[in-house]
Amino acid sequence: MKKKLFSIVILLSVFLSSFLPTNASSQVVSSPEQNLEEVAPQRVSFLATGDNLIHGAIYMQALQRGNGNYYDFDFLYENISDFMHGYDLCYINQETLINSTYAPSTYPRFSSPPELGLTLYNLGFRVFSISNNHTYDLGAGGIDATLEYWNSMPNDIYLTGLYTNYTNYYNIPIYEMNGITFAFLAYTEHTNGLPTPYNSNAYVVYTSEEEILERQIRFANTLADVVVIIPHWGVEGTHTVSEAQRALANKMCIWGADVILGSHPHVLQEIEWLENNETGNRTLVIYSLGNFASAQSAPDNLIGGFFTFDIIKDNMYINFENVSFYPLITHYGYNYSNITVYPYSEYSNNLAINHGIRDNYPIFSLEYIDLVLKNTIDKEFLVV
Repeated sequence: MKKKLFSIVILLSVFLSSFLPTNASSQVVSSPEQNLEEVAPQRVSFLATGDNLIHGAIYMQALQRGNGNYYDFDFLYENISDFMHGYDLCYINQETLINSTYAPSTYPRFSSPPELGLTLYNLGFRVFSISNNHTYDLGAGGIDATLEYWNSMPNDIYLTGLYTNYTNYYNIPIYEMNGITFAFLAYTEHTNGLPTPYNSNAYVVYTSEEEILERQIRFANTLADVVVIIPHWGVEGTHTVSEAQRALANKMCIWGADVILGSHPHVLQEIEWLENNETGNRTLVIYSLGNFASAQSAPDNLIGGFFTFDIIKDNMYINFENVSFYPLITHYGYNYSNITVYPYSEYSNNLAINHGIRDNYPIFSLEYIDLVLKNTIDKEFLVV
């Protein structure tokens, strides 16, 4: 349980103009001294998922479904749509840059068509991170095009991961849902060796810039009921959490993070609670959410999930309930045909043994999926 105290002086200093975009919902929260009477507990059901990695096979299939006139991504996500609509606030790591300026492109430098963002919005996603190793794929123009696209979307979207300059990190948008306020801060470990583009209008913050991270997280903790940190970190392809990940997560706990939603390895990594005895802070961490959707070709890349929990605000206290992990499976046929995402509850062994990946990995089966989940996600959280 976490007690949050607010200062009206600090809160009135929040100004959104130099944090991109400016269309996130914000709220000035009054100090607790002005709200002494008891109020009914407030609740937000939260859903998070991992890397939405849009390879060429995915967007070409979407173009075919749009009869060559537009990109129809509905088939990719249609099996998980009903599940998502049961949650108040949904987050995704949008690994590839969505824009209306550049032609779609695949690995190693991604560009995704604009229809993708609208599809994700219609699914229910409102919080998007775009701080990752592909953020600089299209240079300064790509950053401008990406921000222009997201600023054209509905104004209840919260986009995080890009900052307008290196001197002002304290203009943090606050998102309000059901009377609970949130701050989302995203950072990346690297950008595939690409430097900050010349004349870029916005930049990522690297996980190595710990002084900036600490200042931002501590300040966000004075502004919002819930501080969510989104680090793009770790080693691709491994379920093992690195010592660097653990060390930084523990620092973030000390600094005031309530939730850490990790991404980048493209496979699942463990969930745990971190507790700091000195500050009393407790942080819920998933080190890697794995992939949400992709056309990757290793079995463990196809096992992702929805990480869900309820956030309860009771007077000045924040608590978490119903912390759960619901697995997802990315399925495709021969030669990556008909790529689509299934909830584990609807995935069968018949689908698994007919998965296109079995041409190269005959080990892939429902039994194999169960083994990966059992060895990665603690049974306290896993829902299968």
